[in-house]
Amino acid sequence: MGSFVTLTAADGHSFSAYVAEPAGTPKGAIVIAPEIFGINAHIRAVADGYAADGYRAIAPALFDRAQRGFETGYTQEDIQAGIAVMQKVDMGVAMQDVAAAVAHVKSAGKVAIAGYCWGGTVAWVAASRVPGLACSAPYYGGGIPSFPDEKPICPVMFHFGEQDTSPTPEAARAVVAKHPQTLAHFYPAGHGFNCDQRGSYDAASSKLARERTLAFMAQHIG
Repeated sequence: MGSFVTLTAADGHSFSAYVAEPAGTPKGAIVIAPEIFGINAHIRAVADGYAADGYRAIAPALFDRAQRGFETGYTQEDIQAGIAVMQKVDMGVAMQDVAAAVAHVKSAGKVAIAGYCWGGTVAWVAASRVPGLACSAPYYGGGIPSFPDEKPICPVMFHFGEQDTSPTPEAARAVVAKHPQTLAHFYPAGHGFNCDQRGSYDAASSKLARERTLAFMAQHIG
């Protein structure tokens, strides 16, 4: 189990982050960019899982800029609340918070980022705009097609759902085609397939994507 810390971004904004430590010497570190539901039980479990695999994991509360402590579940009402908060967070400003998270954990070694849902878009943009990242693994970021011209400065492995509508497979493939240096995997699943608290959870796809992400991290972090 991890604990919450307080970080400060370059512009002076203070925000919380959940940090989970591995049992032994870290192999490296990973930033977990959250879904639109905040640093809820699922995202904390994702961080704990990466810690169990030997990485120092940090999940920054990127929504603290709009609503401190925002955390919710997965009902339709929750989804609408998450979208409303997300729309108040500027992606460029969020990069400052990601950079602060990277700085907090980099003593563990090289740093990766993985992001889910909105966090998938964050992870994609961070691959271009946040120095110090060794690799990025965006999962089904609905906003990725809105940032087609980013120029990644680290290796990227995308995870998309063939049954997703945000982004659609066609929109996702269009971005991938513009960046042939990236890796992209498509799964027979819908949006949110990694989250075991959502109806769209797909156990087989989640397991395979995680295995691929861990192998990707091992290649670029150690």
